[in-house]
Amino acid sequence: MMRRLESKEKMKKNSITTLVKSAALAWALVLTAAVVSPAEAKTAPESFADLADKLLPAVVNISTTQVIESRGAPEMPQFPPGSPFEDFFKDFMEKNAPQGDQPQRRKATSLGSGFIIDYRSNGDTYVVTNNHVVQDADEVYVILHDDTRMKADIVGRDAKTDLAVLKVHAERKLSSVSFGDSTTARVGDWVVAIGNPFGLGGTVTAGIISARGRDINAGPYDDFIQTDASINRGNSGGPMFNMNGEVIGINTAIFSPSGGSVGIGFAIPSSAAEPVIKQLIDHGQVLRGWLGVHIQVVTPAIAETLGLKKTEGALVASVIEGGPAANADIKPRDVILEFDGKPVTEMRQLPRIVAATEVDRAVAVKVWRDGKMVMLKVSIGKLDENDQVAEGETAQPSDAPEAEPITVAMLGLGVSPVTDVLRERFGLTDTVEGVVITDVDDTGPAFEEGIRPGDILAEVSQEKVASPDDVVRLVDAAKNAGKRSVLLLVEAQGGFRFVAVRLR
Repeated sequence: MMRRLESKEKMKKNSITTLVKSAALAWALVLTAAVVSPAEAKTAPESFADLADKLLPAVVNISTTQVIESRGAPEMPQFPPGSPFEDFFKDFMEKNAPQGDQPQRRKATSLGSGFIIDYRSNGDTYVVTNNHVVQDADEVYVILHDDTRMKADIVGRDAKTDLAVLKVHAERKLSSVSFGDSTTARVGDWVVAIGNPFGLGGTVTAGIISARGRDINAGPYDDFIQTDASINRGNSGGPMFNMNGEVIGINTAIFSPSGGSVGIGFAIPSSAAEPVIKQLIDHGQVLRGWLGVHIQVVTPAIAETLGLKKTEGALVASVIEGGPAANADIKPRDVILEFDGKPVTEMRQLPRIVAATEVDRAVAVKVWRDGKMVMLKVSIGKLDENDQVAEGETAQPSDAPEAEPITVAMLGLGVSPVTDVLRERFGLTDTVEGVVITDVDDTGPAFEEGIRPGDILAEVSQEKVASPDDVVRLVDAAKNAGKRSVLLLVEAQGGFRFVAVRLR
């Protein structure tokens, strides 16, 4: 009996042991899965050496020289008081001083980076760099990774995107690299930068993509990739590679209070650079699309006033007469939400999309107008890079008395009809239409939106105004309708813009 109980107890213990082992095995599998799972994600490479070996021969140094003329004698070096060198240098400089007003000519040298993208059977080889590296150069040289020095010709330059293409002739096939798709690159991805910082050629640095779509006010089409890979002076024009060895950016600028790398560098994405480079090779210049509108940001207040559910799109402030937009019936107050099938989620996207559109091509444009969607068709024009806006003539002074302004308290404005006195006072042209803003309460809502004396108020609540009484009537109507803000069309020195001003 005792033996039986012992046997049962033993069996019970064995069962418990089996269960524990099974549970432990199950947990081991779970833990193993938890450990294995992250290993499937991309990890930091153990070394960039293989990638660097492959890419370095295609990255070049750019050396430029420029002849600079200066007048007058060179400055005297500074020596400690009583230094014996002071009299020597003074005598030397007096003997070698230029005669009269004769200019002194000297050569200035600067360095940058670039990369080879195409080697052709006839020996012509194309090199990409930044425009600012070569724009003022009298001579340009490309220095290969093996220190071979070759004279280069400038095929084409584009100041708006800061890109340039050079051409050298090589008797042997040179290493080249190809562009990758920068639109698939993600924040946090590893990148490698190669260039010529401070003249130290063939320098490789690595980091990650810190941000995308940066606007650093370098030009009208800013869309930079930000990286923490070390980029310094001399890296300009060098390539930024992904881990597949494809060029996804062209290193162009740094943010640096000290002048050296602080981990904030900017590269032109390949998606923006590649079409420009192709046009420079094919035509020597860039042909950009032109829509013929002035646009502005859609603020939350403007979106509410226009009945938009989201703060998105580009608001058309004015349309250039005779331009593609005018011919397509695009109107002021339209909000462009989609262009050629591409959504316009914010204003600054539209100029890039339009510029990249082929000239004379007809594209669909979706706009928000009077509370509903409208589809339009527009034939894209060619942007004239030399277009300038002519200044209006200022009216002659007049002795007529100035009209008394009317105060619109709900906006914090004083408005008056356009008179000769006000034309002279604010420098207005003969063609302005509307009323003049003569006073702005610096504690009022209009002041908060940047409205200032001398601006012209052309519309209130999407209706033209010809007198101060029109302004008062339309503002009162908006208040009585329960509106929290009113949409104004204001003309200032920068042109027309819509402003949603809250009512107080």
